[in-house]
Amino acid sequence: MTADGDDVPRLALGLPVARQVYGPGEHAQILDLARAADEAGIDTLVATDHVVMGERFDRYPFGPFRFSYGDPWLEPLTTLAVIAGATRRVRISTGVLIAALRRAPLLAKTAATLDVLSGGRLELGVGTGWQPEEYETMGLDFDRRARLLDDTVAACRALWTPGATTFASETISFEGIWCDPQPTRPGGPPILFGGPLTKRNVRRVVDLGDGWIPIMGEPAEGVAAGTARLREALAEAGDPDRPLRVRHSPPVVRHNGTADLDRTLDGAGALLEAGATEILLPLGAFVSEAKEAPSWVTELGRRWARLW
Repeated sequence: MTADGDDVPRLALGLPVARQVYGPGEHAQILDLARAADEAGIDTLVATDHVVMGERFDRYPFGPFRFSYGDPWLEPLTTLAVIAGATRRVRISTGVLIAALRRAPLLAKTAATLDVLSGGRLELGVGTGWQPEEYETMGLDFDRRARLLDDTVAACRALWTPGATTFASETISFEGIWCDPQPTRPGGPPILFGGPLTKRNVRRVVDLGDGWIPIMGEPAEGVAAGTARLREALAEAGDPDRPLRVRHSPPVVRHNGTADLDRTLDGAGALLEAGATEILLPLGAFVSEAKEAPSWVTELGRRWARLW
């Protein structure tokens, strides 16, 4: 049994980005992948975010940046909207959305609309991002990205309450505003905050969120320590029994230079024991051609079910 009490752990699939899997003219085939995931029992499809790309890939804080200039990054909320219309049950999520690049009223409206039209299948993984150029191009101050994220999510939460809403913060304020439709879930879609558990990120999860997306490469020990820290913070806030979502990826194990799915899946158990509630696998690590994606996802669903 998993950390959140489910008999079968939840499995998320990271959608390919840039030129991973889908070459020029092939991106519409992502719908074939989505339908296969829906039928195979995959729980969540996850889209990541870059609005624009600058030239300073050397600023990327997690090792070499594996993509090139001019690679296409599909806008995640648009992509998930199309996927929602082509599927029945699979959840749709961002991981992560650079939320502060979207002004809160428009983000709240877009997310609520997508949530309603998908039958409540939306969740949002959010973070600050790492590129100054994305903020500068949007006329925003990169040095204030943490405050912008806090205010954006808090304002969305306010707008996702029925009736006239008043909200005041350092970066956005409004009075007597309605934002409809309302999401299917009171308070809006689940929100997971990405990144290391700084004091600020702990506070975000407790005050504004539903869960945590650990930084890429975080080992099981770090996930366990982080989950325990969040549980302690929730208890201190008087809410010790609140469900906590934790989505993380096991290390991709390679054999003779090729990603080995079975060996990678072997790492899922340690993450689940550490407190993860959903295991994320990046499709682009295992599949290189669009025509291979649907059958690979179907096989992934079978292997995952056999594990449990």
